[in-house]
Amino acid sequence: WPRVWQWACREDHIPEAGDYYVYDVGHLSAIVLRTESGEIKAYYNACMHRGTQLKEPGSCGYSPELKCPFHGWTWSLDGELTELPQAWDFPHANEDSHRLPEMPVDTWAGFVFINFDQNAGPLEDYLGVLPDHFADFNLEDRYVEIHMQKRLPANWKASAEAFLEAYHVKETHAGGRQWSEPATQYDVFGDNVTRFIHTVGSPCPLAEPVPSEQELLEALWQRRVEDEVIPTVPEGMTARDVYADFIRDQFAEKYEQDFSHISTAQALDSIEYFLFPNAFIFPGLSLPMVYRFRPDPVDPDFCTFDLLFLRPKPLDG
Repeated sequence: WPRVWQWACREDHIPEAGDYYVYDVGHLSAIVLRTESGEIKAYYNACMHRGTQLKEPGSCGYSPELKCPFHGWTWSLDGELTELPQAWDFPHANEDSHRLPEMPVDTWAGFVFINFDQNAGPLEDYLGVLPDHFADFNLEDRYVEIHMQKRLPANWKASAEAFLEAYHVKETHAGGRQWSEPATQYDVFGDNVTRFIHTVGSPCPLAEPVPSEQELLEALWQRRVEDEVIPTVPEGMTARDVYADFIRDQFAEKYEQDFSHISTAQALDSIEYFLFPNAFIFPGLSLPMVYRFRPDPVDPDFCTFDLLFLRPKPLDG
């Protein structure tokens, strides 16, 4: 954890100058904020005097400065020491010697990433294939519709590993129903990125007999729309095609945007990218969630779980 890039917050967690977000992972803590010039910076959450945390763990909000709650040492949003009570008693301390040390920070797709290692390599190198693979998803143009956080009674590794596969779907989500195993593809991209694609509206390869396209559409339709006439799958089309058109039209009306360029897979499928060590990103249109697991600062048998839904921004903002 002290040597890897990790997603700390979204840019819309800190939209204005003075907005800050405290990111905690295990015993480590960082302050991510936006300066008066609009730049995003990250600092170790510790006073340069006695190490007191400048902001409470898990907090966020607005602060025009960073002031130690113990002795009152104060820094600007740019990390400059601006107030030193009884400065005469600290002849060794000045603006240069006691600036807040900055942490490596960078952004991608609306996410703010930090690294506790001062010698960290570029974020772009760490992300591997993600910028290319996400070029058409426009995650930077989405907003946080929901952000839920819970403390779970489980080790962070066990929690994360449970979401790296679709093997559990039949029993956990489908109650053991026959032929409910999802058709899933797994990929490994370099050192830090993996992916699975769980196709929606495709028949289980084990199913006998194979359901018709109309039967597949009926199963899909009942998941989202009640008391409506189910359309007939036209000749030469699949249930996935028909349902994807419905999803695109539904989202176009809700968010006042054109989603005709979104592929059937992007509209429907459960596409999950995992960025080591803890970021799970579902960039699809109908399942636009991201989540992460972080080790607990006290008990290794617990972890912190964050779940966010990222929705397209309506044209009116």
